[in-house]
Amino acid sequence: MKSDVTLSNKKIELIQWLSTIEDVSILNKIMELRKKESKDWWNSISENEKKSIEAGLNDAENGKLNDHSQARKLYEKWL
Repeated sequence: MKSDVTLSNKKIELIQWLSTIEDVSILNKIMELRKKESKDWWNSISENEKKSIEAGLNDAENGKLNDHSQARKLYEKWL
């Protein structure tokens, strides 16, 4: 719990600091850092996961979908 509080405090401190910055070059550097740190989850999943997602998207595009009630019947033991 303490680390959550510490993390929250750090975020608040950064937000407060950011709100006072007037130097555009510093803001641009922070924006560049943000872009570099943003990770696309697609690049972090396995090839099998990618294939599974692509197959699901393909099924959806081709109308191969089950309605909600049918899905609940199939997966009710996990719900």
